[in-house]
Amino acid sequence: MLIDKTVSGFVEELASNSPAPGGGSAAALAGSLGAALSIMVCNFTEGKPKFSDVQGEILQIKQQGLGLKNDLMDYVDADTNAFDEVMKAYRLPKETDDEKLLRSERIQEATKQATLLPLKVAESCVEVLKLSLRVLTIGNPNTACDAAVSGVTAYAGFQGGIFNVKINLSSIKDEAFLQTIRDKIAVLQEDADKYNQLILAKAKEVIG
Repeated sequence: MLIDKTVSGFVEELASNSPAPGGGSAAALAGSLGAALSIMVCNFTEGKPKFSDVQGEILQIKQQGLGLKNDLMDYVDADTNAFDEVMKAYRLPKETDDEKLLRSERIQEATKQATLLPLKVAESCVEVLKLSLRVLTIGNPNTACDAAVSGVTAYAGFQGGIFNVKINLSSIKDEAFLQTIRDKIAVLQEDADKYNQLILAKAKEVIG
């Protein structure tokens, strides 16, 4: 599994001439790193008397962060697996009309799945952005830099996820599916941009 590789091993795998893993897995990893940094801030805030008034919220953020981190780590391999399924569909035989029809159906099905996976990455990264802003606001100020990096890393993961969604849309023929995805992208993009700007503004206020 990709997620079990060393950092250098994963980076070398990305740099290879293999089409997968690629940007989708990297986006999921970026999101998981963002979530991990928010959890780190929680760990440096939890149990400190100075932050007694936010302990309940910090514990809640930590639990949310753990769930998001684990989901995004799972998506690192899931994205590559989804891409592999698309490639398998394209390699199906196409000699007869029946084979051509089956191949076309499998390509459409696999491409939809390969679109939904990075959409999950983007959705999770938006949730990480929300946590990043909150820990930057109420967390231990000694970890403000980590909270800010959590945010910008999650935003990079979000953008990467969206790019990987959009690249598939031109290959999908189901107009209802396409409209649903485009609507979700618009909502997610608005939220992500908003939280990214708030994080940058807060980071400038707290860090300089």
